[in-house]
Amino acid sequence: MPDNVFIESFNGKFRNEGLNAHWFLTPDDARSKMEEWRKDYNTVRPHSAIGNKPPISLMNGSSAASAF
Repeated sequence: MPDNVFIESFNGKFRNEGLNAHWFLTPDDARSKMEEWRKDYNTVRPHSAIGNKPPISLMNGSSAASAF
């Protein structure tokens, strides 16, 4: 059950910051905007659960995000 907490948190952020924050003109426009949100979410914004670092820092073994 603990995994459900993490996915529910992600789903809420995705809906509020991604889906509800944009108007989509076409399916391609939606894909493009959601890809930009995904990149920001994974490479730029800090996550409190991992020490206020972006997830990419775990992959790189550093605290700085790379140009993804």
